[in-house]
Amino acid sequence: MTSRQNGVALVEFALILPLLLILTFIVTEFGRALYQYNTITKSVRDAARYLSMQPPNTGTAQARNLVVYGNTAGTGNPLALGLTAANVPDPTWTQAGTYPVMNLVTISVTGYTFRSMMPSAFGINFGNFAFSPISATMRSPL
Repeated sequence: MTSRQNGVALVEFALILPLLLILTFIVTEFGRALYQYNTITKSVRDAARYLSMQPPNTGTAQARNLVVYGNTAGTGNPLALGLTAANVPDPTWTQAGTYPVMNLVTISVTGYTFRSMMPSAFGINFGNFAFSPISATMRSPL
């Protein structure tokens, strides 16, 4: 009886291996996308915090560098693969309230596309997808 089942486990493993690889790849890519989204969100928050301490309509280039590179000098590699200064539109300063009037600054990232490591596997197209705009608004004490 046991001689008829020799190699059955190997055949079952060969049948299930593509599904396991696809699931592993999906989890890995989802983790990468979540990591990049979180990195961009934190950098936008840092830039909004930086701009909230600047006089209105100043420091936009430094804030843009802070979003893309993580520092105001604009040196090093981008925080997220494919993130450029073109993805960071000019920040906006607004006023809210009547007494006291609050100065608000908003900075955002638009048009960023997550690039998958492998666009397709086993005939399944994963492709690249665009994040929705990420923005942060902070109150300026100035």
